[in-house]
Amino acid sequence: MTTVGSPAGAVRRPGTTTSAYPRYLAGRLGGAAVSLFAVLVTSFFLFRIIPGDPVKAMTHGMPTSAAQMATLRRQFGLDLPLWQQFTDYCAKALTGDLGMSYQFRAPVGELIAQKLPATLLLTGVAVVLYSALGLWLGTRTAWRHGGLGDRLHTGVALTLWSVPSFWLGLLLIIVFSVGVGPVPGMFPTGGMESGGDTGLAYVLDVAHHMVLPVLTLVAVGYAQTLLVMRASLLDEMGGDYLTTARAKGLRDDLVRRRHAVPNALLPTVTMIFINLGHVAAGSILVETVFSWPGLGGLFYQALSVPDLPLVQGLFVVFAGAMIVMNLLADLLYPLLDPRVGR
Repeated sequence: MTTVGSPAGAVRRPGTTTSAYPRYLAGRLGGAAVSLFAVLVTSFFLFRIIPGDPVKAMTHGMPTSAAQMATLRRQFGLDLPLWQQFTDYCAKALTGDLGMSYQFRAPVGELIAQKLPATLLLTGVAVVLYSALGLWLGTRTAWRHGGLGDRLHTGVALTLWSVPSFWLGLLLIIVFSVGVGPVPGMFPTGGMESGGDTGLAYVLDVAHHMVLPVLTLVAVGYAQTLLVMRASLLDEMGGDYLTTARAKGLRDDLVRRRHAVPNALLPTVTMIFINLGHVAAGSILVETVFSWPGLGGLFYQALSVPDLPLVQGLFVVFAGAMIVMNLLADLLYPLLDPRVGR
């Protein structure tokens, strides 16, 4: 069917109108909004099934009367019906009020803001390093699949991906902090700084403390990135368009860089953006093992009480960061592959 003003015989293809991307965008934004609401609901009810009474935990070891316990429950709103606690929580969360921490007696938002820079520093550096390393090695191993380098890198990656991060962190502390045999202890066992330094000395001190936790995160993260990139590129290597590119006389490096890698990036981009979402969440186990003063360690402290407002607030921040990063990845897809969003 021809259209007015179009060349004879031209056919209007469905899904190629200019309204396709706005519909795609609206669908992704709507999905993100629904996911955020589901996070609010989950964060409220999930942590209320944790055994333990927050008031009893806070007053443990202190002489407290029943009247004082009732006063504390009333002060924290724990005496209200569950449905009323939920509606109050949702109303405050939508305005950015995440409540008051039970154990720290401070606004949850302020506590998160205080710990966020340390987490962004640690996990941000780790994500940049293992994403770059995984993409580079994943591309090289896939392009030369079956060779010695491919088998070696794939075996190491599979091993590291299966290793629990907390176990690897403890192993690194034993070897490089405590020292084993001829290997001396070279790095701190935990913390972010030794204290007392300023200027360049402070920067070097923080970098010294970061070596082992960053190495732990990079060792596990690069393995996942390498394996995903390798599998995605292997799927593309049998494509006819690569044969056509070679038939045109393009060098093998140009075929890989200009044609194969861009088409193999979509799954890897998804994973990289998910990892960027982890930047805000940090790594609870790694931060706990290395006593890193970030959001992961704060979550562990809150969970041990349980400090419900703080646990809920951190859960919302962690999940919200993942949803936002997934949304950004969805919005980036049409730029990488025009077929997406049509």
